[in-house]
Amino acid sequence: MEITLRFFASFREAVGQKTLVREYDDVSTVGGALEAITAEYPDLDLYDDGALREYVTVMRDGRDVTHIDGLDTELAGGEALSLFPPVAGG
Repeated sequence: MEITLRFFASFREAVGQKTLVREYDDVSTVGGALEAITAEYPDLDLYDDGALREYVTVMRDGRDVTHIDGLDTELAGGEALSLFPPVAGG
């Protein structure tokens, strides 16, 4: 299945571009896609002790996956995943 991955802020810097399109034959969930892209780009730094880092936001087609099934959110192909790092400010 084909997935479009969009990266923002420091995640974009880690990957070196804003958007990637990847074909995954053995990925069926958001978590699987994130594991695959992290294996390809280890500087992406999405995980802490095996869990998605706190305040990392992952959206599937514009909807936060925490409001669906989290990392178990299913993918059918053709979706866009957007990854936002934690943001601080004041």
